Amino acid sequence: MSSGRTLHPGRVSGAALLAALLLSAPSVADAQQPEDSSPHSEGALVSEVSAIAPGRPFTVALRLTMDPGWHSYWINPGDAGGTTTIDWELPPGFTTGEIQWPHPRRIEAPPLASYGYDEVVLLIVDVGPPPDLDEGSTVRIAARADWVVCEEICLPASADLELELPVRAGPPRPDTEWAAAIARTRKVLPAAAPEWEFRAWRDAVGFVLEFEAPEAAARHAEGAYFFAARASTVQHAAPQPALRDGRRVRLSLPASEYLHGAVDRLEGVLLAPPGELWPIGDGVRAIAVDAPVTIGPAAASGSVTFAVALLFALVGGLILNLMPCVFPVLSIKVLGFVQQGGANRAAVRAHGLAFAAGVIASFLTLGAALLVIRAGGTLVGWGFHLQSPAVVGILAVLFFLLGLGLLGVLQPGASLTRLGGLLGAPDGYGSSFAGGVLATVVATPCIAPLMGAALGFALTRPPLQTLLVFAALGLGMSLPYAVLSARPELLSRLPRPGAWMETVRQVLAFPLFATSLWLLWVFGRQTGVDGVTYLLGALLLVALAVWVLWRWPRGRTPGRRYAVSRAAVAVTVAVAVAAGIRGTRSHAEPEPDERWRAFSAALVSAETTSGRPVFIDFTAAWCLSCKVNEKVVLETDEILEAFELHDVALFKADWTRQDEEITRALEAFGRTGVPLYVLYPGGPERAPLLLPTILTKEILLTALEEI
Repeated sequence: MSSGRTLHPGRVSGAALLAALLLSAPSVADAQQPEDSSPHSEGALVSEVSAIAPGRPFTVALRLTMDPGWHSYWINPGDAGGTTTIDWELPPGFTTGEIQWPHPRRIEAPPLASYGYDEVVLLIVDVGPPPDLDEGSTVRIAARADWVVCEEICLPASADLELELPVRAGPPRPDTEWAAAIARTRKVLPAAAPEWEFRAWRDAVGFVLEFEAPEAAARHAEGAYFFAARASTVQHAAPQPALRDGRRVRLSLPASEYLHGAVDRLEGVLLAPPGELWPIGDGVRAIAVDAPVTIGPAAASGSVTFAVALLFALVGGLILNLMPCVFPVLSIKVLGFVQQGGANRAAVRAHGLAFAAGVIASFLTLGAALLVIRAGGTLVGWGFHLQSPAVVGILAVLFFLLGLGLLGVLQPGASLTRLGGLLGAPDGYGSSFAGGVLATVVATPCIAPLMGAALGFALTRPPLQTLLVFAALGLGMSLPYAVLSARPELLSRLPRPGAWMETVRQVLAFPLFATSLWLLWVFGRQTGVDGVTYLLGALLLVALAVWVLWRWPRGRTPGRRYAVSRAAVAVTVAVAVAAGIRGTRSHAEPEPDERWRAFSAALVSAETTSGRPVFIDFTAAWCLSCKVNEKVVLETDEILEAFELHDVALFKADWTRQDEEITRALEAFGRTGVPLYVLYPGGPERAPLLLPTILTKEILLTALEEI
């Protein structure tokens, strides 16, 4: 048996589940017509030819006739209904093509909309016979057709159909009573438009479909409608506002709330406005669309190349050193350079290269992890590990432990300044490498200028290019320290080592404690007050372990070994507690300021479609840059009054925990991390303005005035 099913078997819209429930329940109509397998409709298998020839393709059609007020469905039924399918029973050697779907009409039942046909529709299929048929014989073509018909209720319908066609010499001719109807159906099939340039990309609320058409077509493109062939891709009932710029037209397509996973291509039908025809040949109503989907208009226009991405990554990594996330660790590294002031040049260079190697290796590891996780179907972005309460808890414990080490309470005379307690001896190159790893870990909450565009480009490219961009980020971040260590004469300008360094070392412990406190707050946002209590208990165990090591005498004595073993147990339990806490809080909890709503692509689409400006703050509790921008700019009275004056709808996309909808929205703008600030001017054009990651009042007020 050969199948001529829909191009997307088994894909139904979320609202179609309701129809399925209706189909499974007995209805009054079923009771009145218990033996009618095709209620309120009739199916027939018709042929364009009265006889077939060996090896010569011919056309048949499933003809569906519906009672007045009833309708069947297109390849994508929309918010309700079901796709028509055909299961063929063919003689040996026969083949069938896919169903050729005439363009549908939109069937509105607010707040839903479906795509389908009423009255009569022919679904045509090409059949290929084998070349060795015997002339004078008769072939039987049978099919089982299943469809759904709806009015106020939906009912399943089916029919077992067949045709018998004689085999004759000569090419088959369209000579049956159905030939003219099949010819008319061909004229309403979506036409190819090879000279039209279609492209598509994601934005925060869905998709943008752009095409460049002849001037005559672009002039009346407003009112055109795109029927997506894949169910649960776009909102079927939502308006599709159009913006025309000369020959270029953009349609805004809000995404379906049931959309899951990536969409590589936007396939479907572009229907001309009512009463209009597209200027192709003698004029057609519908054009077939098959556009690759990219991640934002910048990517669609090809403005970011691999070379540009490498440059952006290098400069962005360099700027990353100035971000507040990195200060606690890099200040320790600078102190380490001061300590190396009297060392030989070879050792200084080696330590600098080891630190740079730790940074670059960490960036490469993060890039590889992103590729592997995304290949598994999970949407993640830059800083993804900080969306895990376990990682945040372990880092809070680590920074608390490092702070105690800088205070000198862990091991007098040999603190954890160089992370020697983690990797190798305090003066070993492993400690410098570990310093680079730790610097990268604490840098990941931040997105520096230019860095976002580079990361967005990287995650859409082949793995080798992706990893090279991540390596460029690491090189940029480590470059100042590599240069400083390669030019030891520069170290002579730093203060000479002395007793003052002990005071500086102890002072630097407090930024580490502040980092631990910040991570504790992030942990609370992720897990709630119970989680914070458990994490504080873990820190108490760490303090106990440090006290045991401090209090017990040194040396290879049984007492010392006992103390070390108990301290190790305490630290292990602390890390296990921090890693094992599971959060229950959601990113969607309302903010204390009721002016900000939790991000929803559907709500943003509704606001922009109505013409209202929209501002989206993509943020996370673990993003220090985000919090600085919020306190200094977004939460000030001046900015909030400006938002109110311009009637701007405010949305907060809180990415503290993993959220695929927010990740997709970030990728729509070619970004993989936060902060990101997007301002929509409202209205049908919906052309968003991306604001800098380092925000100022002047930048935001100017943008508000421009809209």
